[in-house]
Amino acid sequence: MSEAIEKQIGSMVEPLIKEKGLELVDVEYLKEGAHWYLRLYIDKEGGVDMDDCSAISHVVSEMLDQKNPIPQAYMLEVSSPGLERPLKKEEDFVRFRGSMVMVHTTSPFKGFKKFSGNLIGLINDEIVLEYNDEHIAIPYNLVKKAHLALDF
Repeated sequence: MSEAIEKQIGSMVEPLIKEKGLELVDVEYLKEGAHWYLRLYIDKEGGVDMDDCSAISHVVSEMLDQKNPIPQAYMLEVSSPGLERPLKKEEDFVRFRGSMVMVHTTSPFKGFKKFSGNLIGLINDEIVLEYNDEHIAIPYNLVKKAHLALDF
């Protein structure tokens, strides 16, 4: 249920967010304790600030109040994706080429469920990483999540 709502909300709010010169990075709809949360993660070149988050929260809240696509009460949160930004779209794998990333798989691949390395790209439905001068090609259909990783 929440995946369908995330997709529906994403397609509804993305045009509004693009109109403001921002990018919709991710949508989460989940229950924590007794409360439901709708979280929108936005970004732009150079990062977002509180004014960006507030402006998006305002326009999205108005649109969601009018269309009422979510049956139960929820709290809307709009924020930056943070330093460990998720990689979800094909464009993310192009934009962050050369960056240190972490990839988590749904089941073991080559004996592991976590991989880190420099992103080569998304090639033939595989996330290709470079680690210790070797290339690792992880099938995209095994990926639970991929995100930027802090490189110390």
